[in-house]
Amino acid sequence: QVQLVESGGGLVQAGGSLSLSCAASGLLFTRYYMGWFRQAPGKEREFVSAISWSDGSTDYTDSVKGRFTISRDNAKNTVYLQMNNLKPEDTAVYYCAAGRDYRLRVGANYDYWGQGTQVTVSL
Repeated sequence: QVQLVESGGGLVQAGGSLSLSCAASGLLFTRYYMGWFRQAPGKEREFVSAISWSDGSTDYTDSVKGRFTISRDNAKNTVYLQMNNLKPEDTAVYYCAAGRDYRLRVGANYDYWGQGTQVTVSL
């Protein structure tokens, strides 16, 4: 059974930092693209970042470029999202996802999802 378990969310003031983790089990982690998505109240889920399994290449949505960093540790079956200089508009539930499709920005291309972790950024 595949499981993705996020952790690291919380409440932080604007300008602060949080580090999210997503531990994967039940899948061949080294063959999966890993992505982070978020969903704010009343909004659709949106792509945040993703990392390739093959060459470690990364992708970010424009609003987080220069502030967020995605990484993965294949030995630990874990993907991370370091979030710096957080803004109130980053407030959302953050989900990690695993997929085999290279079209990383499309949520429907991911096979497995975590339960999400809440990130709240206050003024």
